[in-house]
Amino acid sequence: MKLYRDEAIVLRTHKLGEADRIVTLLTRMRGQVRAVAKGVRRTSSKFGARLEPFAVVDVQLYSGRNLDVVTQVDTMAPHGRALGADYGLYTTATAMVETAERLTEVPGEPATQQYLLLSGALRALAEQRHPATLVLDSYLLRALAVAGWAPSFAECARCADPGPHRAFSAPAGGAVCGKCRPPGAAAPAAETFTLLSALLTGEWPVAEASAQKYRREASGLVAVYTQWHLERQLRSLRLVERA
Repeated sequence: MKLYRDEAIVLRTHKLGEADRIVTLLTRMRGQVRAVAKGVRRTSSKFGARLEPFAVVDVQLYSGRNLDVVTQVDTMAPHGRALGADYGLYTTATAMVETAERLTEVPGEPATQQYLLLSGALRALAEQRHPATLVLDSYLLRALAVAGWAPSFAECARCADPGPHRAFSAPAGGAVCGKCRPPGAAAPAAETFTLLSALLTGEWPVAEASAQKYRREASGLVAVYTQWHLERQLRSLRLVERA
């Protein structure tokens, strides 16, 4: 069996037997890893509290036949404490890690960009650097872009005709011109397109200057776009509190 060490974000845990847990990790170098953390549910466990969802850890594991095994854990950023104390932040973080889990499903496939993006988003959320809704929508757009589904908010996603355009279609890839507009396309406000573009590129002063009605409209479009490309609904997204 091979011993290895990596940085990781705890995405999810569930019980195994009487004292163990199966932990789903997004590692910096190896992508998504599922591992057994033996004895962590016992009060005497040395690292049980370190393997809570949203935590960033330095973890040592050895490769098993089906699941790897956690042998050592050091906390790098205990985001779970701050996020777990606030329902709004908790549901927002849960939507983020569920998205990351879906986007890194292939075991053993490196996903360093996704790791760094999620780590930064969880830190911003835990420290409340920006409104939670904006952090979530920015994370979702960027995670999809890293996965190869970058939306267009200026030129037409189908014919590349320069914008601004007034229609949005998730199946088409974002903004669409009048000629390419499919039936059922949304017609968001120009200010909503400006906000979406700012969230994708990280222009926080522009995003934070947006009005609430444009944030709500942007959140709806981001949710549709995300679920279209993931080809399934995010269970946690419907629980997120939207101001």
